[in-house]
Amino acid sequence: MKTATSLILGIGLLVCSFILGRAYTYKYRAQDTVVVTGLGEETFESDLIVWSGAITSEADNTMAGYARIEQSKEKVVEFLKSKGVDTSTVIFGFVNTEKQYESVYNNGNWAGQRFTGYRLAQTFTIESHDIDLIETVSREISSLIARGVAIEASAPSYYYTRLEDVKLGLIEKASANARLRAEKIAENAGMDLGKVASARQGVIQITGANSNEEFSAGGSFNTSSRIKKARITMKIEFRIK
Repeated sequence: MKTATSLILGIGLLVCSFILGRAYTYKYRAQDTVVVTGLGEETFESDLIVWSGAITSEADNTMAGYARIEQSKEKVVEFLKSKGVDTSTVIFGFVNTEKQYESVYNNGNWAGQRFTGYRLAQTFTIESHDIDLIETVSREISSLIARGVAIEASAPSYYYTRLEDVKLGLIEKASANARLRAEKIAENAGMDLGKVASARQGVIQITGANSNEEFSAGGSFNTSSRIKKARITMKIEFRIK
């Protein structure tokens, strides 16, 4: 019995020693690293422009309103052709119809609504790689108002079709920047930089190149600026020896 008890106690001590030793090793290794955050940046120009607008009309009945939409549509297409736009790139949406009402008051008290007619609208969208041309057209489209065209247009949106290449380049730059920072830290500490222990990529932030836009925790994606700046961070943990 004494021998068995001694044997059990001996095995227990060995297991405890092993566990404590492993815990110390992990603690030492966890402290034997350096964590840095590298930054990658790149400025680039959009290569695709998307511009949208809408032709509108108001009439007492839908037939008259639709006829005006068709007349205005012809003038819009004619205008775009005259500016050198490939009209096959122009996508017209369906015609949306809404009833219009005005408020009725009786002795200053609201008494209900009166039907005044219909408002029709047809959207159109242009996607093009000729950014200069579409920018010019978007600024000059208001000249159609003098020709009786009721038109509403929004500001163009800008995109980059090879964004994945930009992302890969940013990751490479951010990783190289992180290694450079880690090497400086290790050098100042009189140590050498080892292998990567872990790496974590941050979200991509795309803003206007010369804007003061705020970053978003989920990443930002600017579409209002033709020239953009993309940023990404890489948090990397290096072993040091």
